Amino acid sequence: MAKYLMSVWGPDSDYELENYGYSSPEEMMSSFEATGKFNDKLQAEGYFVFADGLDAAKTATVVDGQGEKPIITDGPYAEAKEHMAGFWIIDVPDLDVALKLAAEASAACLGKVEVRPMQTGPEA
Repeated sequence: MAKYLMSVWGPDSDYELENYGYSSPEEMMSSFEATGKFNDKLQAEGYFVFADGLDAAKTATVVDGQGEKPIITDGPYAEAKEHMAGFWIIDVPDLDVALKLAAEASAACLGKVEVRPMQTGPEA
């Protein structure tokens, strides 16, 4: 088994909109329900490790402790138009399964999903 990060990306401005970028409250609730069902499926199939949504990138704090004294900066590290909005950590047999699940995650949450392998190798 291999662990992957599946991250959901979107414009940070969605956090300022009434329905977080969804076209209507109904679409938002439908997506939340579909995402919940997707999470249930991951758990039932034994792939689920952890998942959560993230607050707006503007709420981030960057800490650089490389010098003599830590430097703390408000706001996201990366200056970008889109930021990570949520994520799943999954443990699956291979990349093909991760990509299949990412397509389902994208359809459920109505957003783009990036898949990245974790650096830790399969458990011995």
